Amino acid sequence: MTNELQRRLLIAEDDPDDQLLISDALQEAGIPARNVQFFDDGRALLDYLEQRIDFNGVVLMDLNMPRMDGREALKTLKRSPRLRHIPVMVLTTSSSDADVHLTYATGGNTFFTKPTHFDELVKIMSLVKRYWVEQARLAKPPEM
Repeated sequence: MTNELQRRLLIAEDDPDDQLLISDALQEAGIPARNVQFFDDGRALLDYLEQRIDFNGVVLMDLNMPRMDGREALKTLKRSPRLRHIPVMVLTTSSSDADVHLTYATGGNTFFTKPTHFDELVKIMSLVKRYWVEQARLAKPPEM
């Protein structure tokens, strides 16, 4: 099996319309739906990851969500010795310098502002596929 078939993409996004747009853009970019899983907030994403001992993939996260927003979820994930190796990309409507700074300062790997046109979203998802799915070597989970 290739990395593309094994690597998972977990997405924390609370807006159902954005979930659908992201899903469509991922499919157009060539990432199979079977490799993608959506969560409605950061807490649900972390609960899922905490139950997995051998997660192979990356996280794409919105910043503005109910219950646990992406800022807090990113901080929590990067503080966890078992989860901090997981790459996290932010995809959000925010374009504030403070959010960009916070993302990188807390261990985020990439910051994207949600585009207003679908073709731009497809370009972002194509970049995600090309780098994070096909080329990047991911760290294995630490032995606990």
